[in-house]
Parts: sequence; C-alpha cells; structure tokens
Amino acid sequence: MTPLRRPATRSGARTALGLLLTAVMLFPVYWMLNVSLTPQQDMRKSPPDLLPLSPTFEGYRAVLDDQLPYLGTSLLIGTGTVILTLLVAAPAGFALARLRPRRGGGFLGLALLVAQMIPGIVMAMGFYGIFLDLGMLNTWWGLIIADSSLAVPFGAMIFTAFMSGIPGEIISAARIDGATTWRTFVSVVLPMSRNAVVTVSLFSFLWAWSDFVFANTLDSGGDMRPITLGIYHYIGNNNQEWNAIMATAVVASLPAAFLLVLAQRYVAAGVTAGAVKD
Repeated sequence: MTPLRRPATRSGARTALGLLLTAVMLFPVYWMLNVSLTPQQDMRKSPPDLLPLSPTFEGYRAVLDDQLPYLGTSLLIGTGTVILTLLVAAPAGFALARLRPRRGGGFLGLALLVAQMIPGIVMAMGFYGIFLDLGMLNTWWGLIIADSSLAVPFGAMIFTAFMSGIPGEIISAARIDGATTWRTFVSVVLPMSRNAVVTVSLFSFLWAWSDFVFANTLDSGGDMRPITLGIYHYIGNNNQEWNAIMATAVVASLPAAFLLVLAQRYVAAGVTAGAVKD
C-alpha cells in the first residue's frame, strides 16, 4: 500500500504548491480590483480591508467620463497592428517555409531572430527621428507602424514554423489543379494556418495594447492617446484618487484577459507548431 500512497501524496503536494504560486501571482490583480472598489476615505486605512466591505463604483464612473477616448484609440491601434502584421508576416512565413529561397533564406531567419532582441527604447528613438522628418509624430497610424515592427518578426517565425508542417502533397495537388502560388497561399495554406493566425493576431494586439515606450515617445502630445498614456497622465493629474486609477487599470486589462481566455486553445496549438517533426 505504501508505494501507492506516495504518488498520490506527491500529486497533492504539487497541486497545493501550484495553487499557492497561482494565488501569489494573481494577488496583485485581486488587490487592483479591491482598491478600485474601495471608497476614497478608506484608502489610508490601517490595516487595509482585504475585501471591499463598502464597495463604491465612483472610480469606474470616472473611467467612463475620462478614459473612454483612450480605450477607443488603443482599440484602433491594436486592430491596425493586427491587420498590418498579418499582411506582412503571413506571406513572409509562407515564402520562408514553402518557397525556400536558395540565397538569403538562412540570413532572413537569423535577421528575424535578431530583430526581436533589439531593445524597444532603441527602436523608439530611431522611429522618432524618422517620424519627425516625415511628419508622422503624434499620429495613430505612426504607432501602428511602430508596434508592427515588434510583431512582424515574431509573426513571421510563427507562420514559418506552422506552414513548414503542412503536408507538401496538399500544396502539390493545388498546383496540379492550376492554382498559382498566390492562390495556393490564400485558398489552401492560409485557411489551414488558423491556429497561427489566431496566435499572431493575439500577441500583436496585446503588444500594441500594452505598449508604453512607443506611445510615450511618438505620441505624447497627440489628441488620440492610447490607454497606457491615459493611465500614466491620470496618475500624474489625480495621484490621490487611487480607486479611479485602479478602476482604469481593471478596465484596461479586461480586453486582454477576454482575448486570452477566448483564444487559449488556438494559441497553445500555434506556439507549439513545428516542435514535433514526423
């Protein structure tokens, strides 16, 4: 009986440890929600309430009054980043995976990897000089281009790994039926790459949604600021109204959390594409 109990004991210990670590990691999220519901007069209460015993929605009312334009701008930038990333990364991944250029293919793969190692602040300063000359500072489309520069290398690598696993017989059959390379990509390869499309779309949207470095460098004085700048300036202007600040953070976190829950199974399949080779 003893050998049978040890695996069960180990499994229970691992489960308890996993729950403990999860609780520690999620506690800041819970505390953010708790503070967003705490009345202003109870902010400096010692010890603080672990539960919002007298919840108030004044912070969320302030969000609706002050932060909705910022949320709309972030949604616009995030959606534009997803579209631009897919338009560039999907054909690039198909070319690297299926067309296999004889010259420069390995260098392009290395360049995509190196591009992800460049610090964001370095790229932001480069974009600042370029956008200043082109008159693109303080524009939402400028932020879409800048955010896409981070998402495209990642997206191209994901598409390359996923499309490399598509059976060559399917592509050969399409070409035998008279499909051109572009028609094969659009009508055959891209529909089969749904998991990769969802994965790249999700990560590119989240990067654009949570971006602060590019936004603060390239759009700090524009009329259409993203939500990250909205929170930043809100802290500076209302540094005593912590329930409103935390309510803004909660509302800004909801789209990302919703998308992660909605697309988690596609993401799991997309990021592991190419990990196992038949």
